[in-house]
Amino acid sequence: MLEEEATDADEAEREIENRHERGREGGREHGGHGRDDHEGHDDGDHGHGGMHEGHERMFRRRFFVSTLLSIPVLLYSEMLQDWLGFSVPAFPGSEWINPVFAVVVFAYGGVPFLRMAVPELRKRSPGMMTLISMAITVAFVYSLASVVLPTESAFFWELVTLIDIMLLGHWIEMRSVRRAQSALDELAKLMPDTAERITEDGDTEEVPVSDLSEGDLVLVRPGASVPADGVVETGESDVNESMITGESMPVSKAPGDEVIGGTINGDGSLRVRIEATGEETTLAGIMRLVEEAQEGKSETQALADRAAGWLFYVAVGAAAVTAIAWTVATSFDAAVIERVVTVLVIACPHALGLAIPLVVAINTSLAASNGMLVRDRIAMEEARNLETIVFDKTGT
Repeated sequence: MLEEEATDADEAEREIENRHERGREGGREHGGHGRDDHEGHDDGDHGHGGMHEGHERMFRRRFFVSTLLSIPVLLYSEMLQDWLGFSVPAFPGSEWINPVFAVVVFAYGGVPFLRMAVPELRKRSPGMMTLISMAITVAFVYSLASVVLPTESAFFWELVTLIDIMLLGHWIEMRSVRRAQSALDELAKLMPDTAERITEDGDTEEVPVSDLSEGDLVLVRPGASVPADGVVETGESDVNESMITGESMPVSKAPGDEVIGGTINGDGSLRVRIEATGEETTLAGIMRLVEEAQEGKSETQALADRAAGWLFYVAVGAAAVTAIAWTVATSFDAAVIERVVTVLVIACPHALGLAIPLVVAINTSLAASNGMLVRDRIAMEEARNLETIVFDKTGT
C-alpha cells in the first residue's frame, strides 16, 4: 500500500509540475493570462477521470493522516495552551511528542511540496511551491534545532498546520478537476460503441466505431446515434443535434447534408459517408476545448502564481533585513535566528494556498452541474461584465 501511495504521489507531483510549467508558458503566449495544465495530459485521452480520482484519493489520504498526526502537536503546544487556557497531562517522554509527530507530518505531508518546488528552482522561477517549501523547511530545521539549542520557542504547530492547509488546498483542487471531468464523460457517452458498416456487396456488418475510417459507408437506423462525422448519401430524416449545437428542434437531413457524430437520428434511415473519425470529429474537438478549459487557469490564478513569486523575493529580502537590523541593534544570537525564521514562516501564503483552489472548485463545479461547457476560464471571468445576452436559436 505504501509503495502504491508513493507511486501515486510521484505521479501527482509530476502532473502538478507539468501544469505549473505549461501555465507559465501559456502565460507568456497569451500576454500573461496564463494557461495551466494543473496536473500532463494527452489530447483525446478520456481516462483522466480515473487518474484525477487516484490523485484526489492520495491528497485526501495525506491530508487526513497528517491532520490526525497534528492533533498531539497542537495539544502539547505551550503557546496554544496559553492562548486557549487549557493543559494536558505531562508524562515521561511527553516533551518528545511535538518533535516526533512533526517529523512524521513533514516527511509524509510536506516532502511532496519540496519535490514540486524543484522544477521552479531549476528554472529560476520561484512560485507557490517554492514559497511553501521555504516556509516549511525553515520551520522544520529551526524547530528541530530548538530541541537542543537554547531558543525560546519552536514552530512545530505552525509547521504541521501549514502542511495540513496546503494538503487540503491540493485535495480540493484535484477534486474539482475530477468532478468537472464528468462533463467530458457525459460527452463521451454520446458516441455509440458500434456502427453498421455497409460492405461492397450491400450487406451490413457491425464493427467498433474505432474501426471506421474515412470513406466508409454506414447505415444509421431510426433512433440510433450517428457514429462519426459524415455526409448523407441516401435517405431523409430529422436529426436531434441539441447536444452539439443547442438547437432544441430536430434538423432535417437529406442527401448532401452533413451530420455530426454523437447526434441522434429520427424516424428515417440514413446512409452516411464517413468524413472524420476519432480525434477529428466535432465532438472530440468540443471535448478537447472543455478539457483545456478545465485544466486552464483564470487571470486570478495566474495573478496568484505571480504574487507567490514576488512574495518569495520579498520574504527573503525582509528576512535578510531583519537579520542585519537585529544583529546591529543587539548581537547575533538565537533570538535573531528566531525572528528571521518568524518572518519566513509568516510570509507563506496560507490564504492563497487554500482560497485559490476553493475558487476553482466552486466555479468549475457550478458550471458543470448546470450544463455549462466552459472553453476559456478567462472568458468566464469576463462574463461578469455582460449586460445583454442574445439567443439566436428558437427554443434554446
